[in-house]
Amino acid sequence: MSKTKSVVVVGAGQAGATLVQRLRELGYDGALTLIGAEPYLPYQRPPLSKAYLLGSMDLEGLTLRPQSFYDDQNIQLLLGKPVTAIDRDNQTVTLGDEIIAYDHLVLATGGDAASLPAEQGGALEGLYSIRGIADINRLEPQIIAGRKVLIVGGGYIGLEAAAVCAKRGLDVTLVVASERVLRRVAAPETSDYFRALHKGHGVRVIEGAGSVALIGDTEEGRSGQVCGATLGNGLSLEADFVIIGIGLTPSVTLAEMAGLTLDNGIWTDEHGRTSDAHVWAAGDCTSFPYRGGRIRLESVGNAIDQAKAVATNIVASLNGEELTPYIAKPWFWSDQYDVKFQIAGLNTGYDHVVIRDGGDGAVSHWYYRGDELLAVDAMNDGRAYMVGKRLIEAGKSADPAIITDPSVDLKVLMKRG
Repeated sequence: MSKTKSVVVVGAGQAGATLVQRLRELGYDGALTLIGAEPYLPYQRPPLSKAYLLGSMDLEGLTLRPQSFYDDQNIQLLLGKPVTAIDRDNQTVTLGDEIIAYDHLVLATGGDAASLPAEQGGALEGLYSIRGIADINRLEPQIIAGRKVLIVGGGYIGLEAAAVCAKRGLDVTLVVASERVLRRVAAPETSDYFRALHKGHGVRVIEGAGSVALIGDTEEGRSGQVCGATLGNGLSLEADFVIIGIGLTPSVTLAEMAGLTLDNGIWTDEHGRTSDAHVWAAGDCTSFPYRGGRIRLESVGNAIDQAKAVATNIVASLNGEELTPYIAKPWFWSDQYDVKFQIAGLNTGYDHVVIRDGGDGAVSHWYYRGDELLAVDAMNDGRAYMVGKRLIEAGKSADPAIITDPSVDLKVLMKRG
């Protein structure tokens, strides 16, 4: 393969680290630079709100690859150096006083934890988010048994943080503005399961809270250390500190400054290319074509798969070969207490849910639109997850009568045409 001036990857998370590794595996032997704003080797983010916060995993366990891997693969790592500008005309990126040229640029900038606006108390002291190592290092000293923590947000991050805090002996209150936990991503049946799980571990779950206004320990209540909250439903709560887990916003500042097209993230075509033929994007920051529309997926699975697809297409582009469309195969997971929650597919557009009791505490929820299987939520049921995932990826469905019959081994579904 002929060498190029440079491939530069901005963002040293799961997508960026996967992409540079894949480029080398595919035989790309030109200059390769991976730039990260954080001063850490590329690491996994999902354990941050689980094992790392719980204290059962250290920094080495988080790290995806040791420094020696990047040295051996001749990958230049520039860490703790955020990119400040992209010059598309001259095909360069700027970080500090350094300017690096590229033939192909990949934006794998991920996302940022969403925050509360100042008028809701978002500028108070004592508020914490869970997105990076620095966030956890800042939060961890607050995790002391007996303290009162208010967690705002009933998605995966909020629930995982609640589980860790409860396990470490804190007095936990989880506040959800909407009518139920996991409302954006799961059916009421799955919400019911996790509400009961958390209440069973002593977490106070307040759903349908409406607005959340944090209050401080000053007369004005808009400054100082957070000490509680007033909810739209009239409740008042006390808190020693607050964890904000209300979602992720795609990191698109660089792309926007560079004049790239945005659409719920950095717009890409089916090959991973942005509106500039020399700039690509992958991971949480990216929106891409999916089943006649566009989606943006926030998951490790998508970050890995999309990064590999973009690497493949960069190499194909360098060799003058045909590009390959990226076809997403969505999957997600979450660990809460002793429950392994695995999700296959996307449930968008479902009209009914079928429940399977897998025995010994295993249960799964199967989402259908008419006769079409769309997604599966599996709680401590790895078999249901794997069978459902394979069926969905193969474009197959399953007879609900088989799903609900505990005497039937789900493996029979994989043997049918």
